[in-house]
Amino acid sequence: MTFIYRVHAIERMFQRDISEKTAEETIQNGAIIEQYLDDKPYPSFLVLGFEKNNLNRPIHVVFAKNNSEIIIITVYRPDESKWKDNYKTRIEK
Repeated sequence: MTFIYRVHAIERMFQRDISEKTAEETIQNGAIIEQYLDDKPYPSFLVLGFEKNNLNRPIHVVFAKNNSEIIIITVYRPDESKWKDNYKTRIEK
């Protein structure tokens, strides 16, 4: 699979000091915690992983995929005030 980065993802990764390697490892080794199967043009997913060099730093990556590409939409460190269950479940408002 080829990784494709949207401009938004690149901008956010730069702002948040998150590397491409971290984003790709999160997708490859993380757990899908939300699915957006009706997204267009491709279904997208929210995956949770933890930075290899610091297991206490969670990472969320939103990506879509088609037959040959993984399209990275955004990457961020989840805010613990918005997530519970070790960053797997959103806290409802």
